Amino acid sequence: MQGPAVFMDISLEDQALELRKYFKSLGAEISEEKSPKGIEDDLHKIVGVCDVCFKEPNEADIEAILNSIVSIMVSIPLERGENLILAFSQRLTKAPGPRLGMVALQSLWRLYNNLEANSALRYHVYYHVIELASRVGSVRDVFSGVEQLRKEFASCPPSNEQMQKLYRLLHQVLKEQNSELAAKVMIELLGTYTDENASYAREDAIKCIATALADPNSYLLDPLLALKPVRFLEGELIHDLLNIFVSEKLSSYQAFYKNHKEFVHSQGLNHEQNIKKMRILSFMQMAESNPEITFDEIISELQIEEKDVEAFIIEVLKTKLVRARMDQAARAVRVSSTMHRTFGRAQWQQLRAVLQVIIIIMPPSRRVTQAYNFWLFASC
Repeated sequence: MQGPAVFMDISLEDQALELRKYFKSLGAEISEEKSPKGIEDDLHKIVGVCDVCFKEPNEADIEAILNSIVSIMVSIPLERGENLILAFSQRLTKAPGPRLGMVALQSLWRLYNNLEANSALRYHVYYHVIELASRVGSVRDVFSGVEQLRKEFASCPPSNEQMQKLYRLLHQVLKEQNSELAAKVMIELLGTYTDENASYAREDAIKCIATALADPNSYLLDPLLALKPVRFLEGELIHDLLNIFVSEKLSSYQAFYKNHKEFVHSQGLNHEQNIKKMRILSFMQMAESNPEITFDEIISELQIEEKDVEAFIIEVLKTKLVRARMDQAARAVRVSSTMHRTFGRAQWQQLRAVLQVIIIIMPPSRRVTQAYNFWLFASC
């Protein structure tokens, strides 16, 4: 997206007067005379009809007009700034068609970047930026992740309720485009709830679980169980299903699906994709305690036809969740390391034991490096 606005070389009052005349020429209900109340009132009148410029056939002219409005808006003190900026943002989000939508998005993005970093108005503009970016397919141009979002509002953090509203919008627009990022946004949303209000986050928690289960790249689901709003779902079907994906085998999922088909589909989940993910998760669990897994064990445990075993193993290795070597001649998989599906007390004790050995046998200069490498490579 483009950066700061380019300002015109005439006074703000003259800019406002020219804009009034321009919109009047397009048939807008606006006077050509300056407001006796001052330029802020002029700006309110101009914003009220600014969407008339979308009638222009030339996109460059539309962009110039919108940028002129932005240049006035960020150059004067606004007593009623929130209402004015909200009105302008809302009109731009309704720009017709993708091409004009992109022109409007660029102007709205300029407005956002030209507001002071400590301005509370930036939140409102950014919310509409996301709305419009979603409509024109450019969300990733203005949002790269939750870390970036924190930096955007570091100087003037929005209220908890405002951030929850923004996270819900981001999840909604991202879930069809980038399920992994959508899941991260939803987890961030659930993290905004406390013990006192976690019970009110039921719908968000259900969406979070369903999004994570549907994401083909999300396999380590154990952290979801620690989220306060998710804990309030204990005893419900969605929580039971999450537990299956966290720690149980393929057969458990199949039994659940047999008894709750309608529920699974009502959550927007695809049964075949669930089977695929559960096979990979079940294989990870087998690999945790078996350095060598035979093809026959894979066929039996994961209910895979013999002709599909090698393709399945290749698919598992692509995820990088398991490091192994396939021995076709011996009809076996030799595991070198695997990620743990869950990381509880037993895994922490295992990690502690290994690190103690490293401390004893390694030279001092290599202890920290080797411990860190072990953490990354062997997944604790």
